[in-house]
Amino acid sequence: MVNLKTFGLLDSISDQFLHFESQGYRLGRVVSEHKGLYKVITELGEVIGNLPGSFLNKVSESSDYPAVGDWVLCTIREYEMRATIHKVFERFSKISRNAAGKANQEQVIATNINTVFITVSLNSDFNLRRIERYLTATYDSGSNPVIVLTKCDLVSEEELIKRIAEVRDIAFGTSIYCVSVLTGKGVEEIEKYCGEGQTVALLGSSGAGKSTLCNYLTGIELQITQDIRNDDKGRHTTTHRQLINLPSGGNLIDTPGMRELQVWDTNNSVTNSFTDIKELASTCYFNNCTHINEPGCSVLGAVEENLLNQDRLDNYFKVENEIKHLERKNDKIKQSQFKKSQKKEARYRKKIKGKFI
Repeated sequence: MVNLKTFGLLDSISDQFLHFESQGYRLGRVVSEHKGLYKVITELGEVIGNLPGSFLNKVSESSDYPAVGDWVLCTIREYEMRATIHKVFERFSKISRNAAGKANQEQVIATNINTVFITVSLNSDFNLRRIERYLTATYDSGSNPVIVLTKCDLVSEEELIKRIAEVRDIAFGTSIYCVSVLTGKGVEEIEKYCGEGQTVALLGSSGAGKSTLCNYLTGIELQITQDIRNDDKGRHTTTHRQLINLPSGGNLIDTPGMRELQVWDTNNSVTNSFTDIKELASTCYFNNCTHINEPGCSVLGAVEENLLNQDRLDNYFKVENEIKHLERKNDKIKQSQFKKSQKKEARYRKKIKGKFI
């Protein structure tokens, strides 16, 4: 029997499952998904799961579908080790992004994560603006962000100190670790986040060293690593999300590299990612200051005095505008759905009324 505690099973999930256990259901965690089929780890071992029509009929959003990391309720056909997934239990955290394309749609990357390793290479692909976006997504997820600066053996000590200072300036209160799997530097420090029952997700662009780090933490070469291109930008080596149980008893979710992470914000993640700008904004002369050309603007004053980087302010504007655009789209979609439901209800009432005339 598989001990699901090592796969991150919480007491809150166990308590919810008690209601269903006597009815012959099984509990499992989604470890990977591919074209509508799910690999699910259960007490009986790994099974292949699918969704019945009754589940599909209840789905209203793409985010309602099972994602890697989800705890699910299923029935298992033991003779073929296949399962039917009936329910997704409540998530305590989830990493999402706005799906690629024109459609305004939430894409859930992974769920039920304790810690996110924001993995950033110290080569020439190092990008502070990208780190800010990853921080925004992580704060929105409800997970704990940890910044892992990889390939520290490729830069001088002077360059390393400079990079750490730059990251610390934009990631207030976030733990930062410099790691080299090649030399072993810093790897023991990040292993403490991978204790029994803990779930860690790797987030970063291609070439950031996620696959190499994954191979180290698992102790076997699960992910094929590739050399970076001549421009220091990585090739995609992880093609899909998967949850891997570690020798430490923890769990690791590796994700495909994402150079562009369109935010999906529903809370105050921008405030958490740009606390310095928000604090400055609170002292502006005008309460509704846009920080563009108003007199008495503390934010613009900080830029003029070189206390705030203009690129950071520009990225703040960009992320905030994306979120406002997303909110407007959401409102339009909700309005459209409401109008459709009203029309449907009106047709139904007309039909019923006709039967009694």
